[in-house]
Amino acid sequence: MAATQPGLTDGRASTANGALAGATDERTGVRSFKGIPFAAPPVGPLRWRAPQPAASWAGVRPADQFGPRAMQLPVFGDMNFRSNGMSEDCLYLNVWTPAESDRERLPVLVYFYGGGNIAGDGSEPRYDGASLARRGIVALTVNYRLNVFGFLAHPELTRESPERSSSNYGYLDQAAALRWVRENIAAFGGDPARVTIAGESAGSISVSAQMISPVARGLFAGAIGSSGSLMGALPPIPLAQAEQNGQKFASRIGAPTLAALRALPADQLLAATAEASFADFAATIDGYFLPRPPAESFAAGEQARVPLLVGWNSEEMGYPALLGPGAPTPEKFAQVLRARFGERADELLRLYPAASAEQTVESATDLAGDLFIGLSTWKWGELHRATGAAPVYRYLYARPRPPMVPEMGDAVAGLAGGVVTGPEAEAQRMPPPRGAVHSADIEYAMGNLDTNAVYAWEDADFQISELFQQYYVNFVKSGDPNGPGLPEWPAATGGGAMPVMRIDAESRAEPEQNRERYQLLDQLGASLW
Repeated sequence: MAATQPGLTDGRASTANGALAGATDERTGVRSFKGIPFAAPPVGPLRWRAPQPAASWAGVRPADQFGPRAMQLPVFGDMNFRSNGMSEDCLYLNVWTPAESDRERLPVLVYFYGGGNIAGDGSEPRYDGASLARRGIVALTVNYRLNVFGFLAHPELTRESPERSSSNYGYLDQAAALRWVRENIAAFGGDPARVTIAGESAGSISVSAQMISPVARGLFAGAIGSSGSLMGALPPIPLAQAEQNGQKFASRIGAPTLAALRALPADQLLAATAEASFADFAATIDGYFLPRPPAESFAAGEQARVPLLVGWNSEEMGYPALLGPGAPTPEKFAQVLRARFGERADELLRLYPAASAEQTVESATDLAGDLFIGLSTWKWGELHRATGAAPVYRYLYARPRPPMVPEMGDAVAGLAGGVVTGPEAEAQRMPPPRGAVHSADIEYAMGNLDTNAVYAWEDADFQISELFQQYYVNFVKSGDPNGPGLPEWPAATGGGAMPVMRIDAESRAEPEQNRERYQLLDQLGASLW
């Protein structure tokens, strides 16, 4: 009989707060520990405060169920949760590890979910860490506060804060989770010196935020961003402006003071956000978590100088987001651009040509996606390669999802990978996608196609997923996605066009195609946000 290894062999792990009993998948050997508190419940007087240390416990705490998800409205009808309900008490994380011993020191991936900072959860099947863990890394998903609970600014909150800041609580939660990882991940066979942070959409934006925040400095060694950065998507606003937005919201719901706001039941406070906009609960340039505008921080080289793998999808947004309802004609495209960009419209029409109806659909789709997500992600990669003193690997994910299985009927694809049915479906029905839509890459990169029964996955989809996972895992292990048997992915060096790995049925590195587009959009300060 083999000698007993220290830790994990009995499905238990010892953290700074106490012992945990997880669950082991006997088929793969991956151990999971779910619903681990990394901070105190942010309730009562801790609502709208920076996360506080989690309480310790006696004995062995079960860690075989996901904790509650953050307070959120059902804004994305296709989101699929495995969480234990919804609660303001939501600061939990989940660990998947292949380690057999707490001596192994495996590299670590910490994943932040997307959902516009108003929805999402670490329990969503598309983020499950088991598949990546089987490839030799420790994978985590992390919950963070959302919406009014995560991003309210108010003058009273600023005054009571030791840092004289408010909002950014969701981002502070993420940083607290990273401190927990540094202090505890060795108990799960992980290496606290080899932590990579990753996310998609709002999760990607979160990664860009953590890269420039002094609060997270030194807590990670690599970064992966999929579709979005603070430099154009969910952009932070000056603290004074955010405080005014918070005061207006508080007055509108009849709770003009901080005491009155904290006295409101969580459900009532959440319901009051139904008509709010993204700007009502934006991140803030508070001088603490975000010292100054993100682009300025990156341009000055103040970000974490770590390898960055970054990219976006080929159809991040459909043309109706730009053109509105009706037929996408060349005349309408030109009219919309002239109304939006004035005399600069002709420059855009040269780069996004629309000489026919077919070409209009293509160019309007490309421009809508660039204004939504592509530009902000491009700028992130560009600035980091210029000032970050670390390699940047850029990709374009281009594989369209296959058709839905017949059982889906007339359902409409949703942003979270599932479907929307009923009256809500017709309101969300869009033209059939031609490329990879927003969030379509997640199940591929995380190895979770099997958890999504909506689509009739083909052999090519599983092959792409194998490739994408291996790039991810190689990057987490070494800061370089390349490895044996994979198409070579060159890093961006110097100026000029950036090499791009096109991930598709036939993946290959290509020269950058649309640099001039992004330079012009950046010059115009253009955005859908």
